[in-house]
Amino acid sequence: MNGAETITLSGKRVLVVEDEYYLADDLVRALRARGADVVGPVPGLARAVYAARSEAIDFAVIDLNLKGDHGFPVADALADRQVPFVFATGYDETVIPDRHRDVKRWEKPFDMDALLADLPGR
Repeated sequence: MNGAETITLSGKRVLVVEDEYYLADDLVRALRARGADVVGPVPGLARAVYAARSEAIDFAVIDLNLKGDHGFPVADALADRQVPFVFATGYDETVIPDRHRDVKRWEKPFDMDALLADLPGR
């Protein structure tokens, strides 16, 4: 059994901001299998920002390219509320603004178990 299989996210609300259907589905299934209550997946920027500002969330996974829009407003809303998050993206670190330079970035394609083991706030 690897370390990710023992991760329990019971009682945690996780916002998933992802517009790629299959990746979102895989992530949601993996989170729910470990007991998380998933908010989303949210595929668009406006709905994601709304969720980041209004939903009770323990942590989030944010894709940076949402149908051509950058996901940074979602990150900003979560940071304002001090909700931890990670970026799951195909972009390299040069696109990350300085204000989010310390946020973990998982480059696609990523290992789902490794991502889950590294989620903040769990």
